[in-house]
Amino acid sequence: MNETQDRFTGDTKVLHQRAVRIPLPDTEAERVFHENMMTVAAARERKADLLADPAASVLDAYEAERDRIAEGFERRLRRIAGDEYEEAAMAYNRGDRDDRVGALAAYYFEGAWRMQQRATITDMMFFPLFLRYPDSFTMNIRFTSGYTTSKSVRYESPAHSSEELDEYAETYFDDCLYSQQQAAEYIRETAQIIRNEFPDPDETAFEDRKYGGVVSAGGRRGSVFSAMLDSVDPDPDRFSEPVAKPTLVEAGPEARRTERELLSGDEIVH
Repeated sequence: MNETQDRFTGDTKVLHQRAVRIPLPDTEAERVFHENMMTVAAARERKADLLADPAASVLDAYEAERDRIAEGFERRLRRIAGDEYEEAAMAYNRGDRDDRVGALAAYYFEGAWRMQQRATITDMMFFPLFLRYPDSFTMNIRFTSGYTTSKSVRYESPAHSSEELDEYAETYFDDCLYSQQQAAEYIRETAQIIRNEFPDPDETAFEDRKYGGVVSAGGRRGSVFSAMLDSVDPDPDRFSEPVAKPTLVEAGPEARRTERELLSGDEIVH
């Protein structure tokens, strides 16, 4: 996707108040979904390891998590739109096509493109929502203005600071390392929430796995970064009809609820 990044300018309209709904018709589909969510959990744990490592930078931690999640986006893009997913996404954004596959390609591609910018753009927070229902799951890719939520932990990166500290530099550096280690502990602990909410279908009864959900958030303002992850209860009445193919749907009541509970109200949600 890197070569296309130079030409792609983005269009948040494809993300706004929309989610992807993916059917889970059988145990094999549930296994794929479970594996994808475990990849997200593992990416979070790897980020925690790097944040806790004094020899690694915050950027190293961010890039490690981003790359793992981007791989999942690309796999999903290839399943939905084939190897030419980039052209499908761009054709949809240009208005040259207006079909389900083009819309899905544009949705995932927009999300991946914006996610890759997170560590270099201030006041843009990644705010995704994953929800499991009995016959499907949804992924709501959201970005907001601002950089934090009411439940986020914050940590600081000296590499992103523009302050001239002189004799306070060593103290500031130590304080940043401490904040990173505290955040690493939180990030590692909350990775377990993902594992709890989306258990292995081969080891868990259907009644215990048919609903689950997590919302997470990560952003940056200057040298200060934030992280948050919490469980979400899916609305059992959200869908009245089954779904046969991946499709875009409205964001849903859970999206509105998490925005209301976690954001201050001043942020713009894309």
